[in-house]
Amino acid sequence: MSLNACATIVEKGDPERFRAAMAAPVSARRLLFPLYAFNIEVTRAPWLTQEAMIAEMRLQWWRDALEEIGGQGQPRKHEVVDALAEVLDPEGAACLDALIAARRWDVYSDAFEDEDHLTQYLDATSGNLMWTAARLLGNADEGVVRNFAFASGTANLLRAVPDLEDRGRKPLLDGTPDGVRSFAKQALTRWRSATAERAKVSFVSGAALLAGYRAKPVLQLAARDPKSVADGSLDAGNPLGDALRFANVSLRGWWR
Repeated sequence: MSLNACATIVEKGDPERFRAAMAAPVSARRLLFPLYAFNIEVTRAPWLTQEAMIAEMRLQWWRDALEEIGGQGQPRKHEVVDALAEVLDPEGAACLDALIAARRWDVYSDAFEDEDHLTQYLDATSGNLMWTAARLLGNADEGVVRNFAFASGTANLLRAVPDLEDRGRKPLLDGTPDGVRSFAKQALTRWRSATAERAKVSFVSGAALLAGYRAKPVLQLAARDPKSVADGSLDAGNPLGDALRFANVSLRGWWR
């Protein structure tokens, strides 16, 4: 029942990751759905209240749950925690704890301090989630997975820029056309690096990377037309084209 509850949470809260999980082998879904449901719960925690202290308390609740899963006590009863405790090891719990720590940035309206801070945020959020999934599924090179996750995380951040700015956040270090283009190209470089070494990620671990299937076209559009980030057209998409791309990726590989 906990696994079904996680699948329902992902289906409603993150349709793209739900699609990716459903395209993965059935055995992989037992891991992916709890991880993705956890990510939804943590990602939305800072936005459920305007009180920073309450948001911090929500994030701390999940950090405490991970500590319990990692071996520091009996895991608390919760549909996502129950399912997560069945698949997560202490290393994974520590990795996801760092993800939550990075999400504290979402609570406040401060800008990223510099490029290193932004890179660390993307690596701790998108990177830690994808790496934990890939590692627990099978054999995968961490550098390859994290390069791909950086590209995917950058694409998702660029897609979210209009909404984040409406909420009073400052998601970009340089929101000028040149700055956006440079950011997108940097992510594309890491995407190409990952795909060039795709043999280092096993087939079963590749299921963890399917969720980044939109990274390449989104980054290419942002690099070609940086204004599409600010005006929201970057995420407009073409439903038919998106479906065809996903079908190609799921059948032929995450690097397409």
